[in-house]
Amino acid sequence: MRRDNRSIPYIEAKTDADLYFAQGFITASDRLWQMELLRRVSHGELAEIFGKQVVEEDKMWRKYGFAQIAEESLKTLNPELKTALENYSRGVNAYIATLNKENMPPEFTILQITPRNWKPTDTLVLGKILAEGLSSTWRDDLERAAISILPKDKLNDLLNQITPYDVVLFGKDSKTQKATASYKLQITDNELQFANEQAEIRKNSLERIGFYMEGAAASNNWVISGKRTADGKALMANDPHLPPTAPGIWYLSHLSTPNQRVSGVTFPGVPGIVLGHNEFFAWGATNVGPDVQDLYFEEFNAEGNYKTPNGFIKPTKRIEQIKVRTNPFKTDTEIINLEVLETRNGVILTEQDGKKYALRWTARDPRNQEFEAFFLLNRAKDWQGFQAALKSYGGASQNFVYADVKGNIGWQIAGRIPIRKKGNGEMPYDGASNDGDWTGFIPFAELPVLYNPKENFIVTANQRTVGTDYKYLSEMTRDAANPWRAKRIYDLLKNNEKVTMDDVRDVQHDVYNLPFEMFAKEIVLQNAASNETLELLKTWDGRTTADSKAPVLVNEIRNCVANKIVAENKPVPQWMVRERLLYWIIKDNSARWLPKNFAAYADLLKTCDTEARTNLAKPNRLGADESKWIWGNIFVANFLHPLSFAPLIGGQFTLKYNNVNGSGQTPNVGSYVSMRHIASAGNWDATRHVIPLGQSGNPASPHFKDQFEAWRTGTPAVFPFTKTAVEAATKEIWILQR
Repeated sequence: MRRDNRSIPYIEAKTDADLYFAQGFITASDRLWQMELLRRVSHGELAEIFGKQVVEEDKMWRKYGFAQIAEESLKTLNPELKTALENYSRGVNAYIATLNKENMPPEFTILQITPRNWKPTDTLVLGKILAEGLSSTWRDDLERAAISILPKDKLNDLLNQITPYDVVLFGKDSKTQKATASYKLQITDNELQFANEQAEIRKNSLERIGFYMEGAAASNNWVISGKRTADGKALMANDPHLPPTAPGIWYLSHLSTPNQRVSGVTFPGVPGIVLGHNEFFAWGATNVGPDVQDLYFEEFNAEGNYKTPNGFIKPTKRIEQIKVRTNPFKTDTEIINLEVLETRNGVILTEQDGKKYALRWTARDPRNQEFEAFFLLNRAKDWQGFQAALKSYGGASQNFVYADVKGNIGWQIAGRIPIRKKGNGEMPYDGASNDGDWTGFIPFAELPVLYNPKENFIVTANQRTVGTDYKYLSEMTRDAANPWRAKRIYDLLKNNEKVTMDDVRDVQHDVYNLPFEMFAKEIVLQNAASNETLELLKTWDGRTTADSKAPVLVNEIRNCVANKIVAENKPVPQWMVRERLLYWIIKDNSARWLPKNFAAYADLLKTCDTEARTNLAKPNRLGADESKWIWGNIFVANFLHPLSFAPLIGGQFTLKYNNVNGSGQTPNVGSYVSMRHIASAGNWDATRHVIPLGQSGNPASPHFKDQFEAWRTGTPAVFPFTKTAVEAATKEIWILQR
């Protein structure tokens, strides 16, 4: 095993068994605490070390029952993958066996705990964290049901996702998308409050480990055919967007045996490479965001049985015992028992106003697991092998892109997307009927796909990728992200016939904010702000750089306008107005959305400008000194660690920056860029791959944050691939024997 100047491990082994053993050992040596944290979160065992403040998070994970589901998945797992998991676990445990008080990772010492041995099921459960972070949409079902009381024209506005800025890859738009709700379900304030509370619990849990993204939508990727590049080689770019954490969620690795040679990133705790390239092609992924969760309101009787089409039957019941630390300075725990009920439709999440809600979710099916596809991708050799690998993929649905050494490019959506007996799962079903039964999944052969399209490039950024003529439109696109990032990337690439790796780097770092810029132009056009604001907006170039001032005011005014519209249209969520309406209602002077106490949108904008300036000047915001009103003080890069806020010892784990460019609507989303990868297929030694901080999870290591500047600025961080290049980059050599 070799390490380079970034401490990336290059593991070469004679057999796959030795390879995965070594990968487990080496990864644990850099990221053991992070692996322990990920395992505890997914198993609902965090309160055992952090106490009562995280009990509700543990309850959420325990209800899902992922630990039991992983045990079932293991029984039917691909035998080769199962063997890989076993060898990886042996490697992790071999490293754990070397630890003592002197070399234990600091988090274990501070928390007075010792690491437990790793098991193959621990890896499988990590896949469920991905599912929770990238495919959880049940709260949207309640929100849609709540807003179904609105007039039809407003409901259509809110639910329509067709815009003039869409980058559609598959099919065409042949009609206007309309609200499809055929019934109205009365949703109470308590039910919405529960959904909001659960959203906050989920947010806290996932942010702690680097898997939370609002709206389950994050990441960019694109591929460019060799016909459009300067050197004739296909290019692939991928930058997944996940919350900033210390250490980051990705770990760089290079793996080599006589059967495979592959490099890229993986999650600590997962063998092989998740995103990267082998000798034949590069691949990347972004989230699709289809609806793979359904809610069912279940009718229970006095005996505790629930209603089905065939009468009342007993739910299954399990008792989860949650250990809770009673004192932060001691390891003593107490037990909290959690009763979990499950109906034929799924696990009971809550009871509100006499209604119990059950959740059905693809992630709770033991047949759907996340990692076999990546195991097969590591070994695949061409487009056919790429597609064959993705047929086995059962995780959160992804836009997988492909670029090979022959200059070919492709795109394939993969994942299990359910088909319902009736409807499309947009609102809760009556659990006593069969209407919400899942009759199957969209066949792989009918999932959207492109291979060498005539434009010779493909862009995905969580946008709506399929046209309205697609057979499974609603299931696929209802919760897609807005088109801003995809549109900007598409526009930057479409006129460039000689794309280089530097061009790709510049696109990844682009910070032009299309919706902010359109909003600012409308304010100027309507003369709808103070002179100070107008002068600032007139000279703004639309870019959200850390030192820019205009986006601070634009952001504040946008939020103010959205809040005032929401106040008159409850229970519409603020994000829905802000992201789906503001880009057009002011320009179109939409009378139905103008708040009643304003004569025109110009009046609304002027009022919000005044309020924005007042709010920003408050001591708990940016203060009266307007020189501090810069984007970097709003869009702060805070790389969270669970112990960052601990008194006395938290400083060593704290990493906070206000010099990072970007925003949520630009290709560069700032600190939420969890890694950047640029590959020139066939020119593998020029591969650029960088993570935000570093390989090590130990704050005392020189590799804890040594990649930050290269990640922030776009300085090429080359990841060599061939044997000769790896040997030239070597800074140290380890020999592992077992």
